[in-house]
Amino acid sequence: MATAHITPDHDAVVTEVFVAAPPERVFQAIVDREQALQWGTNPSFQVIEWELDPRLGGVWTSVSVEQASSRRYEHHGKVLEIAPPRLLVYTWFANWHQLPSHQTIVRWDLSPASGGTRLKVTHSGLAQLPDACKAYSQGWPGLVESIKAFVEK
Repeated sequence: MATAHITPDHDAVVTEVFVAAPPERVFQAIVDREQALQWGTNPSFQVIEWELDPRLGGVWTSVSVEQASSRRYEHHGKVLEIAPPRLLVYTWFANWHQLPSHQTIVRWDLSPASGGTRLKVTHSGLAQLPDACKAYSQGWPGLVESIKAFVEK
C-alpha cells in the first residue's frame, strides 16, 4: 500500500511504495512510453500522450483526459538528473496549476530492497500551489500503486 505525506513546509508531497520487482524493471516501466501508457490509464483518466527522452536535458510530456469531463491535463518538463535504474528527476509544469508557469520538480528514487524495490516519489516546489499540493497528495499514491500493479503482474 502506498503512503503519502505533505512535508511540514507544505512544499512537497512524498509518496512511497514497495514493488516486488528489481529496480531495473521498475525504472523501465517509468521511462518506457508503451508501459507508461498502460499503467497511467485508469477508469477516471486516459493517458493519450507520453513521451520521455531519458537523458540529461531530455524533454518529457504527458497528456491525459478525464473520462467524465473530457478535460485535458497537460504536463511537461526537462530531465534534470538521471542515473538508471535508481534516479530520475525532472521539472514539471502543468496546465491546470493555479500558476501554470511555476516550475515544480518530480524526483523518482528507486532503492533495492529485500525482494524488490522501494519506490519513493517526491514532488516539490508546491508551496505556492496549495491546491495542487493537496491534489498531488491524493493523486500520487494511486499512480505509484498503478506502477506497482503493472510491474508485479
